[in-house]
Amino acid sequence: MFDFISALSKTQQILIFFASAIIFFILGKIIGSLLEKAKITKKIQTERNDAVKRSRAVIGGQVTEQLAPLFPDFPARYDEVKFIGKPVDFIAFKGLEESCDNGEKCHVDEVLFIEVKTGNSALSTRERAIKQAVDEGRVRYVLWRKD
Repeated sequence: MFDFISALSKTQQILIFFASAIIFFILGKIIGSLLEKAKITKKIQTERNDAVKRSRAVIGGQVTEQLAPLFPDFPARYDEVKFIGKPVDFIAFKGLEESCDNGEKCHVDEVLFIEVKTGNSALSTRERAIKQAVDEGRVRYVLWRKD
């Protein structure tokens, strides 16, 4: 094969060299493009799977939120709980429904702000601020009347 190349003129050798370089350059671009496309496809699939996983977790959390008052260890009775959703999940008036149903004077044992979490989820910044306000007693009852 080298005899073939040495038999060619310098011009022909230079042309073969540049033609080979161009062919290898084009092949490199094609292979690089295919590898990049495969990488992007894999990344898209990974991100889709992650989005589906997170979506399922959110939906599971929302279902648990709605069903939480039905669980036996929930801190208040189902009929004492009102769903708010944001910024806390529930507010409960513990003892209210029970005391009003038996004809006695209505009373509330305590008012509970209830946040439902599943798994390892933590309180958000807003939820922590509300918890701190309640813990510090910065809670009051306001009667607003519009005549």
